[in-house]
Amino acid sequence: MTSITSGLPNPYAQMGSVYARAAATQPSLASTLDAADSTNPFDPNAATNLTLSDAARAQLANSATTKDFTTVTADARAALDGMYATANVTSPLDADGNATIDLSSMDRRSLFAIATNNGGKFTPDEQAVASGELNNRFNAALAPAASTSKLIGNYAVAYKAALDYLDGASPEEKATTTWAAQRAAVQKGYQATEQSPGKIPSGIAGDPVAAYLTQPAAGDTTAPVTFGDIAKGVRAALDAQQDAATRAGKELVFDPGRKTGQLADLSSFDNRSLSAIVLNQGEMFSNQEIYAAKTELNTRTRMSILNALQQGQKSGDPSQVSLGILNTYSSMSDEERQATNWTPAFRDTAAQSYKTTSTLLSMLRGA
Repeated sequence: MTSITSGLPNPYAQMGSVYARAAATQPSLASTLDAADSTNPFDPNAATNLTLSDAARAQLANSATTKDFTTVTADARAALDGMYATANVTSPLDADGNATIDLSSMDRRSLFAIATNNGGKFTPDEQAVASGELNNRFNAALAPAASTSKLIGNYAVAYKAALDYLDGASPEEKATTTWAAQRAAVQKGYQATEQSPGKIPSGIAGDPVAAYLTQPAAGDTTAPVTFGDIAKGVRAALDAQQDAATRAGKELVFDPGRKTGQLADLSSFDNRSLSAIVLNQGEMFSNQEIYAAKTELNTRTRMSILNALQQGQKSGDPSQVSLGILNTYSSMSDEERQATNWTPAFRDTAAQSYKTTSTLLSMLRGA
């Protein structure tokens, strides 16, 4: 388990309530448009009616269902209390400073509410654990790109991944001076790597990417779950699906072409769990289960490559295809690579392709 020292200053503390109050004073887009729609069209003093496209109305519908930060905070408080009841504990840390609950299932916005003690609803230990989980998420987002950067000698890849992660923050998080300072530092680092790709930037205050890249032990310090334990967990989950199907008077099936039976749901399993089924090291899984897991894993792999192709087309930079493949490779565990047959030779081919394409593009731009 992760050991967290709650005495350390929490960079997110004292921020959350400010943004909740600020947001509460602003009229929502939905209420504004509702007012416009209800205006009498024959009133000479009426404002011009708005005609929304289907896309705009869909976006409005999505925004209308987004929880306000006060609700997010209340739900986070309830979720923590539920975790305590399940684990039969009263604090997120034990006497040795080890975590007693797992916050990995909570979304980033909820974690931010806890880490900033929004509404004064959370203890210092809870803030520390949530802050630690947020740091782990940043490290997890950065890890594949950092490995790729070292492989191809271009640290702009790691900085771009950090920018993407930061830009995915909630409005409340983006409103903080901490986020703004971190975003500015990473942007400076990215600009520096565009000039000197093979050099880690230095001298940029508050640069989290440089700190990550220069610390060999950086990242999530949580002890990894063994592959055998993952297989046992997957077996239990499949058995639970089988029990549910039996209670419903159905057969659990793994072939989507079957006209009868209840189709097994593998969508909730991560890639390492699917790999545990495919490799079947403990001989816990049937041939049908192995085939279904391999099919799902191959589909996800193809989607990853397709995303890389689309990114290359969107950016007009063909090297992005090889880069996307390398980032996917770097994010895989050894078992995932074995299950999908992504060998070191495949990785090296993608790396060479990236370098060759980048060189050709540089020559063309120079010309």
